[in-house]
Amino acid sequence: MRAVTLVGGGLAGALLALMLARRGLQVTVYERRADVRIERIEEGRSINLALSVRGIHALEQVGLANAVLTQTIPMRGRCIHPLSGPTSLIPYGRTPEQVIRSVSRRGLNVLLLEALTREPNAVIHFHHRCVGYDLRTRTLTIRDESTGREGRVEAPVVIGTDGAASAIRLAMMQSLRMNYSQEFLEHGYKELTIPPAANGSFRLEPHALHIWPRGGFMMIALPNLDRSFTCTLFLAHQGTPGFDQLTSPAAVREFFTQTFPDAVPLLPHLDDEFFRNPTGALVTVRCTPWYVNGQVLLMGDAAHAIVPFFGQGMNCSFEDCAVFAELFDTFGGQWEAIFPRFFELRKANTDAIAQLALDNFIEMRDTSADPHFALKRQLEHLLEERYPEQFISKYAMVSFHRVPYVQALQRGRIQDRVLMELCSRVNSLEELDVADAFARVQAALAAS
Repeated sequence: MRAVTLVGGGLAGALLALMLARRGLQVTVYERRADVRIERIEEGRSINLALSVRGIHALEQVGLANAVLTQTIPMRGRCIHPLSGPTSLIPYGRTPEQVIRSVSRRGLNVLLLEALTREPNAVIHFHHRCVGYDLRTRTLTIRDESTGREGRVEAPVVIGTDGAASAIRLAMMQSLRMNYSQEFLEHGYKELTIPPAANGSFRLEPHALHIWPRGGFMMIALPNLDRSFTCTLFLAHQGTPGFDQLTSPAAVREFFTQTFPDAVPLLPHLDDEFFRNPTGALVTVRCTPWYVNGQVLLMGDAAHAIVPFFGQGMNCSFEDCAVFAELFDTFGGQWEAIFPRFFELRKANTDAIAQLALDNFIEMRDTSADPHFALKRQLEHLLEERYPEQFISKYAMVSFHRVPYVQALQRGRIQDRVLMELCSRVNSLEELDVADAFARVQAALAAS
């Protein structure tokens, strides 16, 4: 039986291992963390994620989509919380089916691991950290985190699904000419909790992603199945305001009272959580190449970590797995053909979603509260309704269709520019000529 070794048993690693095990390979997975089915360890990672069409498609390939979807909460749009005044809902799509889904990271990982452990030719070793990889001898150095012992393991074919701080990527960088960059945002993030109400109900509208945009920074909240919300504050590490200024409970409470006044009553554990929870970093990782012959390959965050502002990190990595599985079938499991073709198909697209995610941060924090932005979304929905074969909004291309990310970036930027220019001149949809807007978009696309 042919064998493959995966380093990293998180979401992407578990899904890929499942796909390959079902194709008859002997799959061994080394995961540095504990088994999340036994120990609840988040290590500062985001608690919930946004699942959309690309991730659902990948889960369908292993028969887990329905099981996962029952554990999600559909979010129909962005609920905008201004500094003062009423909230407003900006729908994501034009139909009830066009939603994104809040899903527990741990719950999703548990489902994947349970499916993987049912595969007779797959094995996963938890608390086993990869500390080295020798490309010449094709051996991994694995440390058992429980005992501290290290040993060498033969691994003729290795796939690194070990995240943004990938040990496999580091070994490749030390052994060949590899271009690599990491770009940290000046912003970090901290997670907080809105617990359920006393009667066990949600304290906010559950079918929405809540955003408190404040120009330069923001807070968001996603619903959980236990009727709580996970809030995430995105704020500069340094500056005014910045995390470095929030050094006491009094400073934190003053900041929240001034900037998120409607959220303060919903955060009863604000002081404790703010200083107990870590401040996370936001990084974009790019590298090339992702592979060496048919020997080693990077996938998921190890190859292309992105910031979370388009909700596509997990979806993009799951799409990696689906594309890889298709290539495995096409090339009959010939790694020498699969690895370069995978890189060719995914590199430009992952670079594109990295840029889309960076762009969306600015949109969420700075422009989502602009009434002209809401008007543009209404116009996009109307264009999609009238010209369904010819117009898809940028958001829909990414989240509701599996349009290549490169195309979504290129077409989306042009469409956004034309439509925002039109909407910035008016105050209502009735003032716009929809046919003229469509013609302008088509002309701009044709001229690009």
